[in-house]
Amino acid sequence: MQITQHVYSTHIREDPGSFGVMHPGGTQIYFVGDPNDQMVLVDSGEPYRVWTRQILDYYAELGRPRMSAILITHGHGDHIGGLDRLQEVFDCPVRCHPRLAPTLAQRLGEGCVVKLRSREVVPVGSNGNGGGVSLRALFTPGHEDDHVCYYLRADNVLFSGDNILGNSSSSVRNLKQYMASLELMARQRPAIICPGHGQVIQGGESRIRWYIRHRQEREEQVLSALADGAGTVSETVKAVYPRNLRKNLRPAAARNVNTHLTKLLEEQRIAEQPATYTIADTITEG
Repeated sequence: MQITQHVYSTHIREDPGSFGVMHPGGTQIYFVGDPNDQMVLVDSGEPYRVWTRQILDYYAELGRPRMSAILITHGHGDHIGGLDRLQEVFDCPVRCHPRLAPTLAQRLGEGCVVKLRSREVVPVGSNGNGGGVSLRALFTPGHEDDHVCYYLRADNVLFSGDNILGNSSSSVRNLKQYMASLELMARQRPAIICPGHGQVIQGGESRIRWYIRHRQEREEQVLSALADGAGTVSETVKAVYPRNLRKNLRPAAARNVNTHLTKLLEEQRIAEQPATYTIADTITEG
């Protein structure tokens, strides 16, 4: 599917009854550039051979353009799976965050991985090839500390990895970093967001601003729950999320609440009372 002049995607469907529940709308794998010349790939999906085969089949549909790089948004398995097979076929370097580079170099070989620099402009091709376009690497920690978004100025498109999803909100490891990353992403003022999962998003800047407001509102809900007597992550989840929240989504909800609590602790807006241990009055000998 062609999205803009320089952006193409192959959509991989996922079973919503299994792990696909975490990725409503499936996964998007993007080719960027000129199919008649040079392109780059953004992420490589799950390690399943059927996924790799779909990516390679779409590559063939595009006319097997020369690939100048594989750009990785972050090191989760559903974004770097099958990377060895794709890199062998494309015979191009893999570009990623410096934190992720040692892991990928161990898998692929030292000469195959090149570290990105913050705000680096990555050309799709040399000497105006690849449609004459380039992508700017934006270090955007939050979902993961090695997360990178890529901004394609020529088409006003932001590749958001897992920081913004097309059909749901994202899980967050460090909320304070994530909020700063959302602001950086919003400053690019993208018209279109191409997420790692879910549908392509029109009105990209508005969606990012919605994410920011959503997190701020969730933070207020967490504070309200604490004020009403919630004292644990579990109690806060029950106060903040719907009672009919699906069982397989509860761990993700707990992680999200925990990220809010961690941020509030870092900002000294709440206090934590750690558990204490004492000797029992009676000890039963066995």
